[in-house]
Amino acid sequence: MWDALKTALESNGLITGFVIVGITMYVAYLISNKLTKGLIHGSAIAIVLGLVLAYLGGVYSEGTKGLADISLFAGIGLLGGSMLRDFAIVATSFGANFDEIKKAGIRGISSLFIGVGLSFVVGIIFALIFGYTDAVSLATIGAGTVTYIVGPVTGAALGASSEVIAISIAAGLVKSVLVMVGTPFIARFIGLNNPLTAMVYGGLMGTTSGVTGGLAATDVRLVPYGAVTATFYTGLGCLLCPTLLFILTDMIW
Repeated sequence: MWDALKTALESNGLITGFVIVGITMYVAYLISNKLTKGLIHGSAIAIVLGLVLAYLGGVYSEGTKGLADISLFAGIGLLGGSMLRDFAIVATSFGANFDEIKKAGIRGISSLFIGVGLSFVVGIIFALIFGYTDAVSLATIGAGTVTYIVGPVTGAALGASSEVIAISIAAGLVKSVLVMVGTPFIARFIGLNNPLTAMVYGGLMGTTSGVTGGLAATDVRLVPYGAVTATFYTGLGCLLCPTLLFILTDMIW
């Protein structure tokens, strides 16, 4: 009986993935309603549950893809992959109002440069604390704090070691998770409740997965606005970090 059920679940991995995500969402909203009286949004709890399950799956399988390394849950890897993630972002963009996007104007553009610059500086500070003093390592780790995509792009361009590139990716992932989990909690305190603030927030935070996940847990209608500037943020980071920001870093260190 179990063997037949296991074979059916493994043979229909994507459907199994949808079922697991559905159960996780149900449990998360149950916890939100019963234990927190709605104070903590169900989507935020679902994100935390997903991260815990991914960690447990990684520990069990000793792999690198969390639950997706276990054959029974392999469909989650496809469901959570970049293809369906980007498809979901594009799908939500149909709800975006172009007039609202134009309103961002100079504030949206400014948030991009401020966000990339601040993240880069914070990354350099942490790199110095951990003992890195050469410009290539500092710029690579600083770029990783911008996003986990910008880090390896910058490291490859500057010839950084694989160890430093790995650290830059880890820094970007930590930032992404913090933004994803923290956004629903801080939204009410920073006025994150309209398209304009969502675009500025996306420009300041940058990490596309973190911003879209966090905004989805806050108000799904804000996702396309935050995703727009967050996407530009990654492109701007890939442009500035290996060039202008590295030159400035090299002049100082």
